[in-house]
Amino acid sequence: MRVKKEEAKMESLNALIKSWVSQGLVDKVFTALITLVVGILVIKAIMRLLTRALEKSKLEKAAYTLILSLAKVGLYLLLGLSLATSFGIDVTGVVALASVLTLAVSLALQNMLTNVLGGFALLTTHPFHSGDYVDIGGQSGTVTQIDMSYTRLVTVDNKVVCIPNSTVLASEVVNYSANDTRRAEIQVSAGYDAPTQKVIDALVLAGTMDNVLLTPAPSACVSSYGDSAIAYTLRVWVKTEDYWDVYFALTQRVKDVFDEQGITMTYPHLNVHLDK
Repeated sequence: MRVKKEEAKMESLNALIKSWVSQGLVDKVFTALITLVVGILVIKAIMRLLTRALEKSKLEKAAYTLILSLAKVGLYLLLGLSLATSFGIDVTGVVALASVLTLAVSLALQNMLTNVLGGFALLTTHPFHSGDYVDIGGQSGTVTQIDMSYTRLVTVDNKVVCIPNSTVLASEVVNYSANDTRRAEIQVSAGYDAPTQKVIDALVLAGTMDNVLLTPAPSACVSSYGDSAIAYTLRVWVKTEDYWDVYFALTQRVKDVFDEQGITMTYPHLNVHLDK
């Protein structure tokens, strides 16, 4: 009985194998295995080359990590479609379904995807880096983090501001840290009774202080004439990291020098005449 059962099993197995062979299934499996092995080797080779190329680039780590992830997913999806095709599976419906699902997800996550694309653009174009002092659409602060969704700033009063990357791309960005030096300006006014050259000399003297660069030298000029005062502008050049220290010190020093020189700063005032 056992012998007959084993013979029956063997006959069934042989019949199954013959059926596979007649249907070309063995050839399809063999082709799929070759496709799988070769595909994996090709994907690994492409990923190695892409990794080396990205490491030599100036991309932020988050950017090239995203590129590698997207490339890997895309390549394995293509490999999966190739394997399905080798078995004679019509992938047209799968591709169509994937397209519909991709569109639906894109619409549902439109804002998030826009921010992610904005983050990718920021990480590849480098309008600023972490540690830079910037102004983004009127919001100033030091950049502390640039991720795929938000750019984070810390203001001078230690507030953390998170700006969506899509907003960053749509806004005017001023990077005050892009250059090693920066110009500081102080605007003051003095009365018409004060000789203009005396005021200009006093401003240049005030601008000659520690941490102010000698080249270009401090300069001052008349900037406008008002109803009761003349407006002056003092310009000095400083290292970018010294800007705020110099700005506040210079603002105080101008007042001190004016007091020493007997120059009076004007301020808006109203003369009232009463008829007796």
